[in-house]
Amino acid sequence: MEEFCFINTLLLLGAMTLANDAARPTIVVVLGASGTPEYGEQFKTWTGRWTEIAAKSKAELVIVGQDSSPSLSDRDQLQQTLAKHVSLAGEPLWLILIGHGTFDGQEARFNTRGPDFTALELGKWLQASQRPLVVINCTSASGPFLARLSGANRVIVTATRSGFEQNFARFGDYFSRALLETKSDLDKNGQISVLEAYLAAAAGVREFYAEDARLETEHPLLDDNGDSRGTPPDWYQGVRAVKQPKAGTTADGTVANQRHLIRSLAEASLSTEERTQRNQWLAAIEAIRLKKSQLQEDAYYAELEQYLLKLAQLYASKSAPE
Repeated sequence: MEEFCFINTLLLLGAMTLANDAARPTIVVVLGASGTPEYGEQFKTWTGRWTEIAAKSKAELVIVGQDSSPSLSDRDQLQQTLAKHVSLAGEPLWLILIGHGTFDGQEARFNTRGPDFTALELGKWLQASQRPLVVINCTSASGPFLARLSGANRVIVTATRSGFEQNFARFGDYFSRALLETKSDLDKNGQISVLEAYLAAAAGVREFYAEDARLETEHPLLDDNGDSRGTPPDWYQGVRAVKQPKAGTTADGTVANQRHLIRSLAEASLSTEERTQRNQWLAAIEAIRLKKSQLQEDAYYAELEQYLLKLAQLYASKSAPE
């Protein structure tokens, strides 16, 4: 009987640990094979920034690829790490891929120490995810990962728009910087979203190639509406898309602009459930704005009003004295 109670206690403690993990974001950084010492130093610097971001955001941080004598390959470590975390509901899971990528004309790969993994394999590992997901693939030839990973409640960012952009990608450097720099806050709400970091990083990449008088060999993409198409950074003015795709779908960005790691005081005051509900209202408002030309003026403002009132009530409840 005592043994049974002991086992139950261990199971309960394990469940509580998982529940606590799900109550805060998780950042999984995969540090890939460096190839050369020069690239290795750069990748360590980018990883160091993600360590700082995790500390500032109070996120759980897991780094795969740093152990000098691992008992498992980095590929297997990542698979096991994701298996543990994707089944948890709650705060988003962030997956950051830092290193080199390759493309053989059919499948894109992320280069780890030891066996690589493909975009298709990563898609299978993430298939059962119950959490909001943010994937930032900072590698060359990363474009095909977007279509493999695109889905509902996911934000996918790639450093390149195709697998054929195979030169070293600098996007990860600028993205990790952007999350720590206040100038990236385009909408001035005191926090930096995935969309804002994406736009700042893309601008940094463009500036680098322009100053060096070199042909730009990396063109990032962002997908957050699950259509597997992605939206380039030059479609935006501020955080609003000013161009729309011809195929009848909408430009990406609404969900990506709702994903923050280092949150403002106002954002941090919301519970996970309140934040989820607020984000749904904001998405509804954006959908109404997109169909403004199809509505009568009174109908347009009436539709907006119902959600604006809900938002006002939510924020008023947070500022009201206890």
